[in-house]
Amino acid sequence: MKRMTLLGLMLAATPVVAQTSADSAAIRATALDYIEGYYEGNSERMERALHPSLAKRIVVVRGHESIVQNMTAERLIDVTRQGGGSSMPVAERRRDVQITGLFGNAATVTIDAAGWVDFLHVGKVDGRWVIINVLWEMRPES
Repeated sequence: MKRMTLLGLMLAATPVVAQTSADSAAIRATALDYIEGYYEGNSERMERALHPSLAKRIVVVRGHESIVQNMTAERLIDVTRQGGGSSMPVAERRRDVQITGLFGNAATVTIDAAGWVDFLHVGKVDGRWVIINVLWEMRPES
């Protein structure tokens, strides 16, 4: 029993990597195109990162009611084209990317950004890693 527990802990502590180093690099590049594209107001980088069917969602609590707000790929690209986060000082632009799960052609990536955290579902579609879903949460104001 102890041996199984130790093995389980060792496996749980092992970093998640793609099937190849090229997959890992491509997943990371996709996440960086997304967050850096937003910060730079670079709609080409943003568009390259997203699947056209992207659904970006946040749960907003208002009083006793929770509301799910949605954003499409088209809207996110447009927001980026209009400047995105380019007005944010460069020193405040957090972009910590971590691949937190991977199986076959699907990956989960967490981006610890400036005032929020993004949880990405990234899929390998026609040989390219693209973001299909995003669930995000704002940081509480201090």
